[in-house]
Amino acid sequence: MNMIKNITDFQNVFFIGVAGVGMSAIAQYLKGIGKEVSGSDRYFHPGEYNKTKEQLEAEGINCFLQDGSGITDKTDLIVVSTAIEDTVYEVQKAKELGIQIIKRSELLSIIAKSKKTIAVAGTSGKSTTSAMLYQILLDAQLEPSIISGAGLTSIIKQGKIGNAAIGKGEWLIIEADESDGSVVQYQPEIGLLLNIDKDHQEIDELIELFTIFKNNTNSLFVVNQSNTLAKSLSANSRNDFGFEDENAGYSAENFKQDGLSLTFEVLNQKFQMNSLGQHSVENATAAIAVANQIGIDLKTCAESLATYEGIYRRHQILGQKNDVWVIDDYAHNPAKCAASIKACQPLAEKVIAWFQPHGYKPTRFLKDDFIQEIADSLRPQDEIWMSEIFYAGGTAVKDISANDLIEGIKSKGKNAHFVEDRNDLLEALKPELKEGTVLLLMGARDPSLENFCKELFENL
Repeated sequence: MNMIKNITDFQNVFFIGVAGVGMSAIAQYLKGIGKEVSGSDRYFHPGEYNKTKEQLEAEGINCFLQDGSGITDKTDLIVVSTAIEDTVYEVQKAKELGIQIIKRSELLSIIAKSKKTIAVAGTSGKSTTSAMLYQILLDAQLEPSIISGAGLTSIIKQGKIGNAAIGKGEWLIIEADESDGSVVQYQPEIGLLLNIDKDHQEIDELIELFTIFKNNTNSLFVVNQSNTLAKSLSANSRNDFGFEDENAGYSAENFKQDGLSLTFEVLNQKFQMNSLGQHSVENATAAIAVANQIGIDLKTCAESLATYEGIYRRHQILGQKNDVWVIDDYAHNPAKCAASIKACQPLAEKVIAWFQPHGYKPTRFLKDDFIQEIADSLRPQDEIWMSEIFYAGGTAVKDISANDLIEGIKSKGKNAHFVEDRNDLLEALKPELKEGTVLLLMGARDPSLENFCKELFENL
């Protein structure tokens, strides 16, 4: 069996867990460059409609039940996500047939070596910045490709999943993920570091990972000078970006938020975007810094970002009803929840935030940070509501409740409420939803959240 090290070393590839957001992106990309692609998923059931399955099949990716029937002696390569355990029957079958099995991140690093790659790293904002950068390169006629961790609204509108696009140009934009440590596998042309905050690991572990990422970057490493920890890895502040930071080569100045429109300037070029919050400006400035250094002028960047439509479930504005704005967001760690709440505050006299934590272990690990950061982000009139922790199955010990976070936030003198079953949420909230309120819905990793948020908005 020859070990696969290069994009040309295989033709027929099978994904176990193909419907996952990271897996489906790579599957679509490989199909787009002419590989034979198929896959299975535990969410596929006989005779049951599955939207992701339909979208993959529309791209020419064959979808199978997770019963081994899709793996044959023609299969050159099997790809598994970090969530797939060795006990899965299909993994056993692949081993029996002697087919090489690699992790998603290893395959992404093989793909990245075949293009001029821009790898976007950091604990927050990777998907948004990747999407902005893709939009700019697209509008600059560079015909880029992207493999993303979230659907771009502009691509979703074409009926696709939205997390991948294949262009004829030389540039590929990827997210380099620190949560599984895979950030160290990439050797990109350009590395971009947005920020470093405690999320899945402790700070010193993160610094170590991002230092290796920096050393693996070939030509340009761009860092957020406004983030204290990220700044410590800066190679050259002229290449870097920041928020009202005179040390950075690309500094966002004169930021103003007016309703859902924000304006700022970089090197005297005016920018306007439909988005929210200082973090959006930092992400945009990161994309501008990279785009400008590969030869795209600031005017083109500005024209492009004015039409940027955002990414799916990242401060996605569901609409306004009875003078209440409803916003759906993927925030799931303490820093992201706090930033998300703060970003809504300029819009409204009162923000009511709802959060569904995911996983007992991460919630326990971050408990004190959740209590501290959410409490600090709330104004006296704002409220935080939570429903019970999302449980994805497995052997988790259920020794913490979302109510423990609520009690902690209450003890800091803030308005905090627990509604165990989220289906009772709307009834409980209705009296609170006065005119001019923003209702912010937050949570991740739970595939049913999207519909929950949409239905809640429809029933408002």
